[in-house]
Parts: sequence; C-alpha cells; structure tokens
Amino acid sequence: MIKISNLSHDFEIGKKGNQTIIPVLRDVSFEVTEGEIVTIVGRSGSGKSTLLNLVSGFIRPKKGEITIDGIETSSMNESKFADFRIEHLGFIFQSFQLIPSMTAFQNVELPLILRGINEEERKKRTNEMLKKVGLSDYQAHYPGELSGGQQQRVSIARALIVNPPIILADEPTGSLDSETEQELLDFIVNLNKELGISFLIITHDEKVAQIGHRTIELRDGRVLEEVYA
Repeated sequence: MIKISNLSHDFEIGKKGNQTIIPVLRDVSFEVTEGEIVTIVGRSGSGKSTLLNLVSGFIRPKKGEITIDGIETSSMNESKFADFRIEHLGFIFQSFQLIPSMTAFQNVELPLILRGINEEERKKRTNEMLKKVGLSDYQAHYPGELSGGQQQRVSIARALIVNPPIILADEPTGSLDSETEQELLDFIVNLNKELGISFLIITHDEKVAQIGHRTIELRDGRVLEEVYA
C-alpha cells in the first residue's frame, strides 16, 4: 500500500547565500503492506513527523520515491496530490483538527461534501459512521462539548467516511488519558481487522507502538531497526 524507496530530505535555514542545510531523513526505505499496521518510533528530531508529511504530500522529498496504492506520488503537483489525498488517505491527528463551529455530524460529513456526494447519500453514510464509532447520540454536539476521546472518535469517523485504504496517524493518543488511550487503540485494531485498513502511525508511546504488526525505529533520520510483533 505504501512503498518508500531511498527517501532523503533536508531543510534549508538562513537567508539565501548564507544557508545551512539540516539533514532530516537519509536514505529511508520500507513498505506498508495491505492490511498492516506499521508504527514509526524514535526520539524527538529523528525525522518521524517529516516522514509523515512526505507520505501525506504536504512536503515534497528532495530525493527518493513514494508510491501509495500503486501510484507514484512524490512528483505530483500540489493540486493533483490534493485530489489523490481525498481518494486514498485518511488522517488522525493528535490535536483532532476538528472545526469548532461545526457539529460532530458536520465534521464527519465534510469530506463527502468535498467529493461532491449528494445530500441524501451524505446523510446516510454520516449517520452510519457515527453509529460505528459509538457517537450517534452526540452528532449535534460541537467539539467543545465532547470529551477528548469523543473528539478523537469524530476525527476517526471523518478519516473513515470516504473508505480510504490507508490511514496516517500522527500521535493519535497524545491528547488522551490512559484509559481513553486504550479504548482508542482497541478501536484502531478492530478497524484494521474488520475493514483491512492499512495504518502508518507515528508515535513516541510504547503502548501505541505495540499494536503494530511491525515497528520501525528512526534515529538521526535513518531506519535503525525493524521489529515484527
């Protein structure tokens, strides 16, 4: 589902003519197969977040290739990747990234609006998804009226609403207490088993890493180790 080949990236800081090159990723290669949960771990500054931003297309790699669902994406322009992202990828963020002025229903429905789905179909699919994540009774609530765990479930429902084959998660339990964290991890594992969704999860939390079929450790921008569960 995701193939990363010889991926390298650096950032330039300073004014033009007096720039410093900061290497972030160095010759990283690995794959995420269909129905697999892969967790990426590493210390702060190891390149985890940059890797996720490259896979998601928010930044472009300086070297190497990224193939997602059989399509080479690393050379796509921003507009083309935006369309590709809606069709192929779902996202779960640590900070939930919900729109505060929209209800839970409206937040989950939004990707369907962006895809041009008609109102009747949107309503049906959104209600079904909110039921799946256990939030049917909270669909009229705004994010500020929901607990952290409930907000993250809305975020997951929004990620799932377009049936993406792949979900990218950035510290998905970072804002949750330990009990809610476990509930969310169980939910992710069940989604993986029931729907066959592939997950690429960035985390510093050992508990999160343990749900992966495989864990990849980054250190100083390189793959240090791959461990199978």
